[in-house]
Amino acid sequence: MIWHLIAAVFAALAAAGIALILRHLSGRRLPKWIVPVFAGLGMLSYQIHVEYSWFDHKQQQLPASAVVVDSSTGTEVWRPWTFVFPMTTRFSVLDRDSLQSTQHEGALLAEFMLYHFERHHTDLVIPQAYLLNCSSRELVPVDIDTRSPDITGIRTLRTSSTLLEQACAEPPHSS
Repeated sequence: MIWHLIAAVFAALAAAGIALILRHLSGRRLPKWIVPVFAGLGMLSYQIHVEYSWFDHKQQQLPASAVVVDSSTGTEVWRPWTFVFPMTTRFSVLDRDSLQSTQHEGALLAEFMLYHFERHHTDLVIPQAYLLNCSSRELVPVDIDTRSPDITGIRTLRTSSTLLEQACAEPPHSS
């Protein structure tokens, strides 16, 4: 976070420098207030760039075995530009290396780790183990310590779910 603050300050200084050059080239006909306005615009432009490039930056950091299965955009009042161009604020990633499939009573079961990423002042990553019945599309969270399913959190996935397609396709690990 300190690096973003330093980068924002340098963006402000660079934009203020451009304003000073423009003011000098205009023979000082441009008003003095153009310098702090440019500095503010430089900081704001940097922050907008960082927010909109967050999702792509995080995707590049993921290993090759990770597959993004869901993402959602959000709008916020203090960022009015997000009403026109919503930005990605969270996404979920399936770790294909953790994917294990088994047959149980004729149904294909897939067990895997799903990572939920959320953009806040610091990035939040929530790992969660799941068990998916590929036939009935039922997804159940699994307690990581006890490896027991939490039946209260059961939900049924849509047939068009990317998670269902990725987890129930021919998995890399079978047990």
